[in-house]
Amino acid sequence: MDVGYITRQMVNDLGSAESEKTAVKVESGDSWSYRELHEKSNAYANKLFELGVRKGDRVGILFYNCKEYIGLYFAVAKIGAIAVRLNFRLSSNELEYALDDSETKVLCFHSDFEDKIEAIREHIPVQEYICLPYNDQDIPEWSERWQVLDSGTTEEIRDQNIKLTDPVMLMYTSGTTGKPKGAIWTHDTTFWFSAIQSIKWNFTGNEIGMTTGPLYHVGALEDIALPILMRGGTVVITQSKGFDISRVLSVIENEKVTDCFMFPFMIYEMLQLPGIDRYKLKSLTTIYTGGDSLMPWALEELNEKYPHLGVVQVYGLTEGQPIAASLDSSDSRSKAHTVGKPMPLTEVKIIDEDSNLLPAGDVGEIAIKSPGVSAGYWRRLDATKETFIDGWCKTGDLGMFDEDGYLSIAGRKKDMIRSGGENIYAAEIEDVLYRHNAVKEASIIGIPDPKFIEAVCAVIVTKETANVTEEDIINHCKDYLAGYKKPKKVIFVDELPRTPSGKIQKFVLRKQFGEKYTSAK
Repeated sequence: MDVGYITRQMVNDLGSAESEKTAVKVESGDSWSYRELHEKSNAYANKLFELGVRKGDRVGILFYNCKEYIGLYFAVAKIGAIAVRLNFRLSSNELEYALDDSETKVLCFHSDFEDKIEAIREHIPVQEYICLPYNDQDIPEWSERWQVLDSGTTEEIRDQNIKLTDPVMLMYTSGTTGKPKGAIWTHDTTFWFSAIQSIKWNFTGNEIGMTTGPLYHVGALEDIALPILMRGGTVVITQSKGFDISRVLSVIENEKVTDCFMFPFMIYEMLQLPGIDRYKLKSLTTIYTGGDSLMPWALEELNEKYPHLGVVQVYGLTEGQPIAASLDSSDSRSKAHTVGKPMPLTEVKIIDEDSNLLPAGDVGEIAIKSPGVSAGYWRRLDATKETFIDGWCKTGDLGMFDEDGYLSIAGRKKDMIRSGGENIYAAEIEDVLYRHNAVKEASIIGIPDPKFIEAVCAVIVTKETANVTEEDIINHCKDYLAGYKKPKKVIFVDELPRTPSGKIQKFVLRKQFGEKYTSAK
């Protein structure tokens, strides 16, 4: 059994007429029915097999969002090969690292990335290049044209003796703490994670789900989209370039989207959009959000502007199940400071430095166990042994359970600031900063301090019309926080460095400002 079961079974379940139902649509443009998705993925699989791709081989995917992305992913799964889903925002050097580390055999790419690949072709193990033209661009002479994959037969590829425990995908972690590692997803990891979501949210096949992130990321494909496809619903894909929240809202209304995954920064843009009242979003029943915690002010405004809309906050990570906990919309007011309770078939615990279980109310590292947890890191035995222990994934995130069993996030373990003998958690201070009318985005880091070892530093993006000083921000924090928690330094920037999933890259901020600034107050 393989992940390609999803297309096979849906064609069988829906029947000849219903299999013409739209499976995948690109915003308001091109679409594939379930039958077309099944046949296209079969054609790609058969042609890749003819080109020498076998079970266990790695096939790189370097595409912007498109329906071909999903077709190719299923094709690789049907062969028993492993999809290496590459971040198209990476530099040539970063791509070289991922392609070399994974030993990618075939690379499928959009022509827009020709220069990035050309710069590293002599240094990577890729044997075959297949190029999908982007906006009618020419393809490089050293690649095959995409149409070669379309020429494959649409018959099911013969049995490749694929086991559920075989890898289906390598996802290089977003790198909030440094060098990325390839998290291994198996066929059963993928099935279980889709099933867990379907159990939780009772998907029926009537959903029209929209993914707003890049398809190489689990937050765009494995979150919400795959389980909706598994149930026979429709998935709408946003285009990758030129993100515009007003366009996203228009697509939601035009396509009658019912379920949408939006990263927190998208929701913030949405709520700050002039004329937002013209978007009624009547079809939309649920917004799922994760990557970072949604700030309380945003949740309050969503509830006020769209009382019919459920907001589900989720927590997880690529290797530790992308949605390990969720906060139901019914709890969004009373438990807004949390990310909810563990998902079905998912255990979450809080542990200390020696992996001892901590009681409710104590902050410690979050550990997760479920059938949706990654099988480990690609060829990184030491890192695998360090992170995956006795079936538990140690996340590197800090959190705590309250007495009602709701999980709250205190930040990254490495983001904890140790100042003057006190543990200071960035999330608590960031929540206070977002209450200031001038603050658009904020991140807390620790900077060197000659007296206290570390001091709290706030890195802030202000709203366009704001006029605020460092002293204003520090005085604002005094009203909410103990003295040792308030920022000793405030740095104003134009934007914060983020991963594709919207997570702020604090290691970049620490590198940029940690040596430049030290606490003087």
